[in-house]
Amino acid sequence: MANTYTQCYVHLVFAPKNREALIKRQWHNELEKYITGIIQNHKHKLLAIGSMPDHIHIFIGYHLNQLIPDLVETIKTSTTAWIKYNGLLHSKFEWQRGYGAFTHSHSQVKTVINYVLNQETHHKKKTFKDEYYELLKEFEITFREEYLFDFFD
Repeated sequence: MANTYTQCYVHLVFAPKNREALIKRQWHNELEKYITGIIQNHKHKLLAIGSMPDHIHIFIGYHLNQLIPDLVETIKTSTTAWIKYNGLLHSKFEWQRGYGAFTHSHSQVKTVINYVLNQETHHKKKTFKDEYYELLKEFEITFREEYLFDFFD
């Protein structure tokens, strides 16, 4: 629509089923490129992506043409098929149900990009479970334990 201007930044976080360490170092860059294509094909702008063996962070300039749940479902469904098609795992790959979606202001963009791109360093000091709980608390999100990711210590 003419004369409509938006600026939305969304930080997405989700994990393989049971938080298994299934995102392998040998192919995680190709996975990130594949996800980048999905995001761009839906008119969003990828700002940063960072995958760890047991979870992924995606930070985008969000285009309002698509609902966030639909975007996440597209990413999960497409990447699951891509992993299977390319024979990247000897076991079945699935994403865990649910995700985190956190919005940020323009003034936070550089900080969030840096945060997403430095996941390996970040996780030398903090587990994904601790990181996710901190995000929920920082954004004052009320949650029920039974609906969080399956965290196995």
